[in-house]
Amino acid sequence: MSAYRIAANRHRVTQILKVEEVSPTVKKFTFKDRLCAKAMPGQFLMLWIPGVDEIPFSILDVKGENVSIAVKRVGEATEALHAIKAGGRIGVRGPFGNSFTLKYGKILMIGGGTGVAPLLFLAKKLVEKAEQLVFITGAKTVEELIFLDELKNICGENLIATTENGSFGIKGLITGPLEAVLAKEKFDFIYTCGPEQMMQKVFDLAEKNKIALEASLERIMRCAIGICGSCVVGNYRVCKDGPVFSSNQLRKAKRDFGFFKRDFYGKEIPLE
Repeated sequence: MSAYRIAANRHRVTQILKVEEVSPTVKKFTFKDRLCAKAMPGQFLMLWIPGVDEIPFSILDVKGENVSIAVKRVGEATEALHAIKAGGRIGVRGPFGNSFTLKYGKILMIGGGTGVAPLLFLAKKLVEKAEQLVFITGAKTVEELIFLDELKNICGENLIATTENGSFGIKGLITGPLEAVLAKEKFDFIYTCGPEQMMQKVFDLAEKNKIALEASLERIMRCAIGICGSCVVGNYRVCKDGPVFSSNQLRKAKRDFGFFKRDFYGKEIPLE
């Protein structure tokens, strides 16, 4: 293991600089960390909530040595993190994993829920060089659509929003407008992040249209360095071999991708 990886895996204690409410269930946390500030879009970090747990988060943005993440309140650890105010202290390890490959042709991005976070980080890197950047985002309700203003600033009229209940944008699942866009335009590359069953459908459409794809996967991650095996998909460890996977890798993991994950004890369970 390189000196950089050893340093990245060491716990650092840092102070939360800013907490912003993004939606009723999502908050943006900003803190300073010199190593995570070197991260590229798609990489993740492990954040320790003192006395509670350590959990993984995709990196939302980097400015100087300041690092931001988007945190949805879904369980005990995220509930505890949401209760911490600016000035509170947390532990950080990382960055870990690989990053998205930077492509600059006609680009299509599909992000669901907090899966928008790493794609927004990526979009900021691509916008000046990409020939075209189209972004499709989706959530159950308008309240759960996040970072719409930032996405609008980047993509302009090429931003498409969907809500399952029709409270904003196109009513229905994200795959509806995706099929329509793919029927009208030819893209060089697709990036996606969000619920795995959504990404599995995006992958199938990309395969049908013969478009290369990269997807950022999420699994239970406890060690982040490929030891515990709780994040396995197919023959891959998401923390070490991913979290970003290519079309070719996903083809080899088709039995698991979009269908199964592992629980805290390593048992295979169906995705809901």
